[in-house]
Amino acid sequence: MSTAVFRFYGELNDFLPPKHRQRDIEYSFGNAPAVKDAIEALGVPHTEVDLIVVNGQSVGFSHRLRDGDRVAVYPVFESLDISPIVQLREKPLRQIAFVADVHLGKLARLLRLLGFDTLHSNEYDDSELVALAARERRIVLTRDRGLLKHNAVTHGYWLRSTDPVQQAREVLRRFHLETLIAPFQRCLVCNGQLVSVEKHQILERLPPNVAATHDEYLLCTSCHRFYWRGTHYPRLEAQIAKILQEPL
Repeated sequence: MSTAVFRFYGELNDFLPPKHRQRDIEYSFGNAPAVKDAIEALGVPHTEVDLIVVNGQSVGFSHRLRDGDRVAVYPVFESLDISPIVQLREKPLRQIAFVADVHLGKLARLLRLLGFDTLHSNEYDDSELVALAARERRIVLTRDRGLLKHNAVTHGYWLRSTDPVQQAREVLRRFHLETLIAPFQRCLVCNGQLVSVEKHQILERLPPNVAATHDEYLLCTSCHRFYWRGTHYPRLEAQIAKILQEPL
């Protein structure tokens, strides 16, 4: 049996039991496993890792462990350009798009409210969600660590909080989305894009009291629901303000 020593840095320690946090971890193995497999066996999803250093050299997920290796594992860097070092993914996402697991319906709604493309359905099982993320190059949002260990998941994030507002803040911080917020661009129900529509085009669908008091409307290009600045609008603005009230 061979042994390697691992050390995890930053928020990767959130995935470790208290006795292993911020300290060296001895990992025993046979048959020279890939370093990715060892990292996940210790509890850290590969989607949370952005740099692996073995004996002072940066390596990829497929690097094979050897007896006596010292492995340093780092999370996504917020302010350090690591582009000259071995990259763990073929290429970054070309656009920001999410898929939220079955338990994150409230978060999905908040992200849509902020203008971010976010798929969610109570009908998705894990295999469907993983396939969808891979096919459409979406970032998986989940509270299930095991979901992020699927090989097909290349981009994902494990939410630390259970509160939807705090979760939305986490996502904004983690993916540096502060400058991309564009409220009221997405349908809160189906995630379709909203476009302006002339009142006369939907007049027959409007309740008389709404038609009499509102002239500006948005139409969902997917489900054809329409939106106006009714009594619900201040509540939605308050939700946005609550998310953004703390520095990101």
